[in-house]
Amino acid sequence: MISIIILTYNSDKYIERLLDSLLGRYKDDIQNKGIEVLVADNDSSDNTVAIVKKYNLVSLINNGGNLGFAKGNNAAVKKAKGNYVLFINPDAEFTGGDIKKLFTNFEKDKIGVVGGRILSFNGSRELSCGKFYTLLNIFFLCLGLEEKLGVRFSPDKSKFVDYVSGGFMGVDKEIFVKNGGFDEHYFMYVEDQDLCFRLGKKGFKTFFSDDAVIKHVGQGSSNRAFAIINIYKGLSYFQKKHMNKFSYFGTVFLLGIKAHVLHILGIVIRNKYLADTYGKAARAI
Repeated sequence: MISIIILTYNSDKYIERLLDSLLGRYKDDIQNKGIEVLVADNDSSDNTVAIVKKYNLVSLINNGGNLGFAKGNNAAVKKAKGNYVLFINPDAEFTGGDIKKLFTNFEKDKIGVVGGRILSFNGSRELSCGKFYTLLNIFFLCLGLEEKLGVRFSPDKSKFVDYVSGGFMGVDKEIFVKNGGFDEHYFMYVEDQDLCFRLGKKGFKTFFSDDAVIKHVGQGSSNRAFAIINIYKGLSYFQKKHMNKFSYFGTVFLLGIKAHVLHILGIVIRNKYLADTYGKAARAI
């Protein structure tokens, strides 16, 4: 069985479109117990829960609070019945390919994680894969050269990669659970890279597959400022956890320089968004 887990937080603008796209394609599989759809809600204050309750083929899990992405999904996995788990962000829509075929990739050589293709709603490819953030790649990030230099990318075809986005990520449940699931120190962002890195050290590979496609709005449960702050926090923690001291302190230095420069720039040009966001980002690392 495949368990599709959708973690929601104030997602009433999007969740209906995603559930309709999944049920429209996999209603028979859900009724025949080949697929289950679980919505794990992080204490939404909008109409998300009321909308989900209208779908009798969808199971609702109340996480009892805003646990964040890592902890919220880990809690849902404990209630999932499937051998495989597919995490899909709520601000998405299943548009093509076959989710079931996505999981046949686990028959390949020791794969621990599979990611599908993610498109934006204008049809462009999201940068849903990447290389691990070494100090050099942090330097490229600070210069805004991630895409140009291939630190983050969208592959033209199925291939092995360092990590895939947690917004459309399939895992073998047993491997996921035995290796601690997502690290709950991350509230949101970078936990997907951390998981792939840890599994890679155990010999499990990460595979990007063109077998299934979603369209994705992006930051449907957050905003850009929240994302930047948590990415800075997550990258510094990732470095401290997995890399050497030189790489960690180099990362803190580079991210700190960028954050302080943009914070000061925001003050000078009276851009409250820049000043506030990067002031908080500097403190987060």
